[in-house]
Parts: sequence; structure tokens; C-alpha cells
Amino acid sequence: MNISITARGGKASDRLKKYVMSKLSKKPRVYEGVIDTEVVLSYEKLTQIAEIKMKVYNGTVIVREKSDDIFKSIDLAVDNCERQIKRYKERQREHNNEKMKDKIVV
Repeated sequence: MNISITARGGKASDRLKKYVMSKLSKKPRVYEGVIDTEVVLSYEKLTQIAEIKMKVYNGTVIVREKSDDIFKSIDLAVDNCERQIKRYKERQREHNNEKMKDKIVV
């Protein structure tokens, strides 16, 4: 999985980059089909925003979270992203099961 980190309105420190990498390195356990991940960190006045775009097989998962602390925004975005990937995985599994039911003729 490729991970790219971009900062808007400021520069991302090495500590922040390591934090993002450590949080996202756990995601392949949730879904092995993650192809590419793009993280955009932006700062608007007192609001700090973390946006994560994960390209998965046959789709894209996009999450955007805002808070007053960038680390909190990253945590919220990663948790939300994990929920969306699990939901995506369940939908794929259900879709495949429906295909298999159609092929089985008794």
C-alpha cells in the first residue's frame, strides 16, 4: 500500500508523518484490497482537518474529519475510514454470496 502525505497551510513535521504512518500501517489487516492511500492535512484558523482517501478495488473511500487538534482529527478519520472499509468489505461479501446463490441450481 502506497501512502502519500500532503500538508496545506503549513508543513507537516516528521513526528506528524510518523504518527500518520503508524496509524495507517494497521489498515491492511482490516482490508487487504487497499491499493493507495492519500492523506491531506490542512489548517484553517483554529480548525485542523485530516482527509483520507483510500483507493480500494472497484471504489474509493473518502473521509474528512475536523477538530481543534490535528492528532485528534487523524484518529477520528482513521476510525471512520476503518468503519467504511469494513462496511465495503461486507457489501462485497454479500454481493459475491448472491452471485453464488444464482449459480447453484437444485
